[in-house]
Amino acid sequence: MILAGYVGSCERAWAPQEDKSGQRRAVSRECCSAVCSPNSWCMFGAMSSEQQPDCLHYPATARNREPILEVLRRVLPATGRVVEVGSGSGEHGVFFAEHLPGIVWAPSDPSLEARRSVDAWAKASGLDNIEPAKALDATWDVWPWEQSGAQDRAREVAAIAAINVIHISPWATCLGLLAGAKRLLKPGGVLFLYGPYRRGGRHTAPSNATFDASLRRRDPTWGVRNLEDVQAAAGEAGFALQKVVEMPANNLSVVFGKTK
Repeated sequence: MILAGYVGSCERAWAPQEDKSGQRRAVSRECCSAVCSPNSWCMFGAMSSEQQPDCLHYPATARNREPILEVLRRVLPATGRVVEVGSGSGEHGVFFAEHLPGIVWAPSDPSLEARRSVDAWAKASGLDNIEPAKALDATWDVWPWEQSGAQDRAREVAAIAAINVIHISPWATCLGLLAGAKRLLKPGGVLFLYGPYRRGGRHTAPSNATFDASLRRRDPTWGVRNLEDVQAAAGEAGFALQKVVEMPANNLSVVFGKTK
């Protein structure tokens, strides 16, 4: 089962719905400058005090969203549905939906708390290209978009994104993600992964090695994955590696395209 929530590997102290101190964190006004850009909507202009407690905030989102967006602009189609696996707080999705108006963002998470946060952020944004968050464990044999109504099925899934997911979950989650992407995407569809990786069996930075060790202490089935292992599993699922982009804080954006 994938675990809800994510912060970039630069945080080096991940926990589901927790900040670095280990405390669950809802958005406060002090977070506004980190969350709302000058040219963007501000949640505090649109959200009531009753809604604020549902909005989780991960500080790393404000740091990595711009670099991720730049990659997404280059690899995503102009239109279509993008399914996000492991949406966590929902901050990434709102930011990407705002800056990619032709895309319909389809968030998901196994955590009810995370889904409430996703929907609260979406409501605060006022955007009409974010769907309600769906419950999803990537290891499920059938994903919600495969069993939805006619309207859902009619809107083609053009891409799937998983940001900071496969290292904070068992390897079975990665395999489930690839299996779900194989079922949902047509040839040419995009699978976008973001997070820290080993390359050639080695960590790309000492901080990633430290982070990996901390993950494995939390759960032996977690850990920074070998990019070559992910690429091999993706190949078996019908995906070809198209692009690897080095990102801030020793992360990678890894882009696969469905070939069959």
